[in-house]
Amino acid sequence: MATKVNKNKQTAIIFCRCSSSGYLTNRQDTTRQVEDLKAYAEYAKLNVVRVFEEHISGGKKNNERPILQEAIEFCKQEQIDFLLCNSLDRIGRNAFEVLETVKELIDNKINLYMQKEQFTLLDEESKPSLFAPVMIATLSTCAQLERDSIKFRLNSGRAQYINNGGKLGRKKGSVKTREQKEKEYREVLGYLNKGYSIRVTSKLTNVSIATVQRLKNEFIRGGRQ
Repeated sequence: MATKVNKNKQTAIIFCRCSSSGYLTNRQDTTRQVEDLKAYAEYAKLNVVRVFEEHISGGKKNNERPILQEAIEFCKQEQIDFLLCNSLDRIGRNAFEVLETVKELIDNKINLYMQKEQFTLLDEESKPSLFAPVMIATLSTCAQLERDSIKFRLNSGRAQYINNGGKLGRKKGSVKTREQKEKEYREVLGYLNKGYSIRVTSKLTNVSIATVQRLKNEFIRGGRQ
């Protein structure tokens, strides 16, 4: 169903992202982001017309993030004025991809507000503010350096663990049985059995698209359709 956008005042969408480490944790994290950004929208007199919540690793390439792409496409089609996010690393942690996404927003006169940085991309004439290119480049580079640093520490820790005789991978007997999966993902399987698509099921249940795909392949006949 198409969203009816009230243009009596400037419109906005909220975009939130957190890593897909667990359903309850994800829901709490995105809830806090949404509440904070709704409070800002009310202060700035913006009409929030939709909220996009993404549960995926920040290390994913932007073209592999369907919710982010859907949010940007919605802004373009509905001529939304603002995309509100918690911080720039919600948009991405690869500097070049972030700059490419920001350019797409600028080209479509979509303003980007980052709450953590207290920074707005465009001025009142829908043009990038004087220091916007420097700020975006600096912030996105810092986010990428932070992610690279985390990866380096993790890889170093794994290597040291293995050198000390440790073994990686699942412990024996830790693989979930079919019955355990059916119980844990009852809601997901219910939507799939009703004919809901993988993407819609993922959004409704806050379970990653990859997990929904695996469940559909395992439990639903014709799972790759």
